[in-house]
Amino acid sequence: MRLGGRGSSQDVGKRVAAGVPNFKVAWVIRPKRPYERLIMKNAKLLLVLLFLVTSTPMAQQHTATPQAPEAKVTPLMSKDLPEFAGKEVLMFTVDYPPGSVDPIHRHNAHAFVYVLEGSIVMQVKGGKKVTLTPGQTFYEGPDDVHLVGRNASSTKPAKFVVFFIKDKGAPVLVPASE
Repeated sequence: MRLGGRGSSQDVGKRVAAGVPNFKVAWVIRPKRPYERLIMKNAKLLLVLLFLVTSTPMAQQHTATPQAPEAKVTPLMSKDLPEFAGKEVLMFTVDYPPGSVDPIHRHNAHAFVYVLEGSIVMQVKGGKKVTLTPGQTFYEGPDDVHLVGRNASSTKPAKFVVFFIKDKGAPVLVPASE
């Protein structure tokens, strides 16, 4: 049962007929429909969930770490190798801003790296982590998973040249897991 207010004009007419003047507040007692309690309970639950869902991302924004700056890759050259059917050579420069970090990946290619400026940290699965400075080189084989590739400095940029020998038309970079 629930208490209702003045209600519709039909309710007012019933109260007048029963001798209840219009100017007084009269309460009509009606039986509560069984599904109304369920609807109200679900509506309250929905409001609580909506609040939690919208407030969680806002809270995470304040605690999330900023994204590392992305490397800038500049193509320099692409050349088919007619003597080696289905193979091509690609040459790129990669500019790592301070703090730049690569995701784990593979190249499915022979990759030759030559550091031009700054210092970079490289590691392939099963290999040692190395820090390279200008004039130093690094090699990745077609089956290597590149676990670490980043600028060694959080304040200075780094730049290197990469020379790939790969299957023609194959993607240059493929995301990988450890």
